[in-house]
Amino acid sequence: MSACVVQATLMVCSSSVIAAQEQPEEVVVTGSRIRQNPVDRFAPLQTATAADIDRSGEISVADYLQRLPISGSAINRSNNSSGNLGFPPDGGGIGAGASEIDLRYLGSKRVLVLVDGKRWVRGSSASGVSGAVDLNTVPTAAIDRIEVLQDGASPIYGSDAIGGVVNIITRSDYTGFDLETNQAAFDEGDGYTQDYSLAFGAGAERSRAFFAASYSRQDAVYSKDRDLSREVIYGAPPGIGGSSGTPQGRFIFLDPRGDVNGDGNPDVISITLDNGVLNDGTTLPIYDPNNPTGGDFHAFATADRFNFRPFNYLVTPSRRVNLFGKAEYDVSDDVVFRFTAAYTNRKSSNQAAPNPLFLGSDAGAGFYLDNIFIPANQRYNPFGIDLDGRSNLITLGRRPLEAGPRIFDQTVDTWMMSGTLSGELQLADRPMFWDVSVNWGRNNASQQGRNIFNARKLALALGPEANCLAVPGCVPFNIFGGQGPNGTGSITQDMLDWATFIQNDQSEQELNDIIANISGDLFKLPAGSFAYALGLEYRKETGSFTPDATVQAGETADVPAAPTAGSTRVREAYLELRAPVLADLPAVKRLELSAAVRSSDYDRIGRDEVFKGGVYWRVVDDLALRASYAEGFRAPNIGELFNSGSRFDSNINDPCSNFTGNASATIRANCASLGVPTSFVQINQQISVQTGGNEALQPETSETLNVGFAYNPSWAEAASWIEQLTFDVNYYDIKLENAIQALSAQIQLTNCVNTLSPLFCSGIVRGPGGSITAFANQLTNIGRIETDGFDWTVLLATPEASWGSLRFQWSNTYLAGYKEFTLGASGLVATERAGIEVGSPTRGFVRFKSTLAADWLFHDFVTSITLRYFSKLTEICPGALVDNGLQSICSDPVRLRNQLDSKVYTDLQLSWTPPIFDQQLQLAVGVNNALDEDPPPCLSCDLNNYDGTLYPVPGRFFHARAALKF
Repeated sequence: MSACVVQATLMVCSSSVIAAQEQPEEVVVTGSRIRQNPVDRFAPLQTATAADIDRSGEISVADYLQRLPISGSAINRSNNSSGNLGFPPDGGGIGAGASEIDLRYLGSKRVLVLVDGKRWVRGSSASGVSGAVDLNTVPTAAIDRIEVLQDGASPIYGSDAIGGVVNIITRSDYTGFDLETNQAAFDEGDGYTQDYSLAFGAGAERSRAFFAASYSRQDAVYSKDRDLSREVIYGAPPGIGGSSGTPQGRFIFLDPRGDVNGDGNPDVISITLDNGVLNDGTTLPIYDPNNPTGGDFHAFATADRFNFRPFNYLVTPSRRVNLFGKAEYDVSDDVVFRFTAAYTNRKSSNQAAPNPLFLGSDAGAGFYLDNIFIPANQRYNPFGIDLDGRSNLITLGRRPLEAGPRIFDQTVDTWMMSGTLSGELQLADRPMFWDVSVNWGRNNASQQGRNIFNARKLALALGPEANCLAVPGCVPFNIFGGQGPNGTGSITQDMLDWATFIQNDQSEQELNDIIANISGDLFKLPAGSFAYALGLEYRKETGSFTPDATVQAGETADVPAAPTAGSTRVREAYLELRAPVLADLPAVKRLELSAAVRSSDYDRIGRDEVFKGGVYWRVVDDLALRASYAEGFRAPNIGELFNSGSRFDSNINDPCSNFTGNASATIRANCASLGVPTSFVQINQQISVQTGGNEALQPETSETLNVGFAYNPSWAEAASWIEQLTFDVNYYDIKLENAIQALSAQIQLTNCVNTLSPLFCSGIVRGPGGSITAFANQLTNIGRIETDGFDWTVLLATPEASWGSLRFQWSNTYLAGYKEFTLGASGLVATERAGIEVGSPTRGFVRFKSTLAADWLFHDFVTSITLRYFSKLTEICPGALVDNGLQSICSDPVRLRNQLDSKVYTDLQLSWTPPIFDQQLQLAVGVNNALDEDPPPCLSCDLNNYDGTLYPVPGRFFHARAALKF
């Protein structure tokens, strides 16, 4: 067995070991277009094989990649939601049902995803126009290996390659027949996962073909079925952090008939209906304006708030069908035509709590509900006065359990085709390699949302009854009746049939890419050949998002959305050079210099050039040093350019909430100046922020420095107990300028209250009751990011002995710093994110992640253990706890901080290759999180009380695999 074929979480080959074997053919390695010996690691590159994916128990490429220490925070099967949070500000949509990859915590849109060295079409989930690839569209059964480049590569590949490059290499074994199945489930009996695949290849004298097909099914895990995710805030009393849109209703209004506090002004009433009270339009609840908390009502309290968590998914259910085919034909001895085609169909589902209905001047729910008018004689109105959003109705919140949860079903079809003509020529006795490829990809997505309310119809059904009854189908709506005497609700099916609608959204993306490359050697240098690669590329991307017509008309009572449509075009040229300048000298076994430049001409943002330079110095056979400097850029994507408005419901702490009791003198004065009543307490933790795209955006630019070394000690080869020992260490430093982002809503609101500056307060509107009813900003090039850190990997293998052999791999990433610069009162202000959990949107910046994988190979068995370590994180104590005097739940109540403890997860697997079928059958069983370690509770996280972008779903995950190859 080759020392590089190691069943480990990640594979790093030893140069000295390979050098001792037959020298491999020069190939194109990710990070360069020049053919090279794969032994020489000119760039920090990590490689994972299909066997590594099998070993992990994961059936998704993204789920496997997100286990790697280098990965950051990205959406996946457990951090994926519709309905709860609205739409991200970058116009990319929710990504419902999708899975992506983030490197260096720079975001998935700053990672370039290739398949066989070519771009893959960006994802679609019918909620926006994404700037990232959905890795669920890549067929797992066709994967040979995955190469992860930990370096900037814009001069080689163009836009997006700032955080790194993920290149998925598909299989080229054109003979044989494979069958494989994977079965898995959690120890709670849920989340059942199954995967079936077949692959076969055949060849003739001048042609070869390969085909793979797979079917994957992932069943749901509900938040209610885990202790960690059952409550709104883990460890807090019921109601804390919950919604004021409740099944019994919350009613905040001015009643001119009452003056309980004796100040001569109408009282602000904030009440809710008692449980078990009847309101059928004939018998109404008892309400006394002089004693509003008597009769059938009581003062709304924290305990009345609604717990929306149990309706959520911890794991989103999905079904996938993947088809992949590849064929080659030898046009001549020196020319080959290759054709590749792939198709994926995904059906997935997301779920959220029933659509909350908020009405009144402070609702921020759009024209129809903010300006609602409910007459005193509306048959279900128990208060005896008109309720008018333009005068006395501040907020009415009702959670219609009768309608059931909001359900969002996605269907996504992805097609990808590529045709390549390649060959080899001899010019002046030197080989020249060329290829021309045409690549096309398309994503079509549709999403159907059920149990969504139509705001216009609801307003009509709550308004004057004569107006409602004059419209066919309109049924007066009972928003005041709560759940009734028997707990089944007061909203009838006839009411729901009128007021709800089925929402149908569509999105699509298309990629057209033409590439021509030439590479070879120009002339001989004393230390080797001066090599080059150059090429041209034309790329066009189009994308659109079309919300339901009811949503576009502003009639939804759920999250509003606006259409997006546009395209980008670019013409590019690149040149890459590599010069071996010295060789076989003392302390210089080999010294090579490299350089690359790329010019990109975009139809909207103009021309840009980026450069990369590097040095590779093999000091001796054992030790190689490398360093590179790369400029990078990322062109704004379609969602960022053309998004006409998206709303994100972020968890934001309003400094004016309960400001008379908790705030400084400055905050108290400024909140009063903003017109916030002294009695104001934030109604809901989520505040809606509307963000628009910007066609004037310019590219993000970056500078990346990489320095590293590979050490393969020759003394280890002499040791009887060592077959292979390698060390690979890399330091990176990335500076990103002109980051495309909107000003952080929390920072903007805090600065507005602190300074009253129009720079921050512009776009923030409050209602008469003090609640923020509008919060608008726009994407701009205002941000900056500076991050640096270390990666290191150690690989140890022992020779075969009577007791077998051992393989160890230790992979690590240390985040030394991650500073985000955002606009402050006096310019850009740096915020250190390393070691911080942001919470909303859920995103943790772990300082130290480490994976130790060990295999014991004995006869026909391989026993494996993998340990995955995450260092601690710190988050801000949520405002919902502070407002209720419960900051003691946080680990540091004085500084209002909470610590998420470090965690270690243990994965086990046993595989067996029985001596039948010529050892072509492999069986494996395993368990991930064998010690049943729960994620650290996150008190500020948007979803499920833990960071699902980092940590696995609570519970042991048992998996089994059977594979047969002929």
